[in-house]
Amino acid sequence: MDFPENFLWGTATAAYQVEGAVNEGGRGASIWDTFSHTPGKVRHGDTGDIACDQYHRLEEDLDLMSELGILAYRFSVAWPRIQPEGSGSANQNGLDFYRRLVDGLRQRSIEPMLTLYHWDLPQALEDVGGWTNRDTSERFAEYAAIVHEALSDSVGFWITLNEPWVSAWMGYGLGVHAPGHQDSARALAATHHLLLSHGLAMERMRSAGDANQLGVTLNLHPARPSRDREADREAARRVDGQANRLYLDPLFHGDYPEDVFSYYGERGVDLTFVQDRDLDRISVPIDFLGINYYFRNTVRDAPEEQGQSIPFADLGARSVIPHEAEKTAMGWPVEPDGLTEILVRIKEDYEDLPMYVTENGRAVHDYIDPEGDVDDEERVSYLDAHFRAAHQAIAQGVDLRGYMVWSFLDNFEWAEGYSKRFGIVFVEYGAQRRVPKSSARWYSDVIRRNGLE
Repeated sequence: MDFPENFLWGTATAAYQVEGAVNEGGRGASIWDTFSHTPGKVRHGDTGDIACDQYHRLEEDLDLMSELGILAYRFSVAWPRIQPEGSGSANQNGLDFYRRLVDGLRQRSIEPMLTLYHWDLPQALEDVGGWTNRDTSERFAEYAAIVHEALSDSVGFWITLNEPWVSAWMGYGLGVHAPGHQDSARALAATHHLLLSHGLAMERMRSAGDANQLGVTLNLHPARPSRDREADREAARRVDGQANRLYLDPLFHGDYPEDVFSYYGERGVDLTFVQDRDLDRISVPIDFLGINYYFRNTVRDAPEEQGQSIPFADLGARSVIPHEAEKTAMGWPVEPDGLTEILVRIKEDYEDLPMYVTENGRAVHDYIDPEGDVDDEERVSYLDAHFRAAHQAIAQGVDLRGYMVWSFLDNFEWAEGYSKRFGIVFVEYGAQRRVPKSSARWYSDVIRRNGLE
């Protein structure tokens, strides 16, 4: 089962999850520093202060990627390393760190794929409203221009935002991620300002006139009713609106889905944050779309749960796990055919453009066995099934050009702290020893043959 020639097989991480060194090199505080140090917000009180210590172990990690035959590395830049207060001149120490990272990748023939925002907003910007403040969009564009000017000669792939739904709804709507607010109105405003920041950053980077590929990454979940009932079908439509169409429609159609805005408008949410020309800026053409896929949303109508701090409760809906589904260590269902479904939907309903799977992977209860190995056969099975689902989408005409496995290393898994392991490389925290798992060796073989047996 061969993949297209020059298919970009890679892996991914995010700055706050792996770098550590939060008080070094002139880095400022981010909302995740504040949130993780707030008692009760993160499992076991874990923080990203040290994480995988990649800031100090960069060469070791780059060598390991090279040994595994990784072709691409998707990483994120920590905004507070570049602008400690979220605005103003660049911190040269921060830019120097990412220059070392990018040059190290290039020296090992690994393609850098840079994400500008993976959730670590400078705390100074949150102090004046964060993503609910329109000015943050302008500040992001300024930051994007700084990083692009410094690294565009060596980085060919630029992703503005990672999963704006999570930034907006988990951070401002549900409160389970930083900055920890619980307000649907704030989440909607944050959604718009995140998307606007994408458009403004695209303008600034496009003006450089280079040949770099510019895009954005969305986490998308096909939504389907859990039962053959009209109420559940309507609930699934509402969930699809908030989770998928609220981002896809403005990016590709230049407008927000009317049913979503009507739903919130009828409930008294002020929608005047959308100003003239905003949607024109948001819908600026992109060179590729990044897709993060983990599972479907199987939805039932649940009006009684409105007001609860769970996803989609404000829609009178709830995601449920199908009874027959295998579950990961996160409790997520394993549904590889949903990846085929969402990739084909983008092509057919939105735009036939180059796509990359920028995240997909599985949390497993990994451990080092007495022989010193980590046998994660569940992850191998999971990735094999999802690679086949991606191949099926290609067979249906989807222009899929690469696949970034989440994650390169076990790391700080946000609100779950260090309790969940997604890496193809085991990290023995404390000693910071790296142990490639069975999945890493298996993935090396997939990359070498550019396909599956």
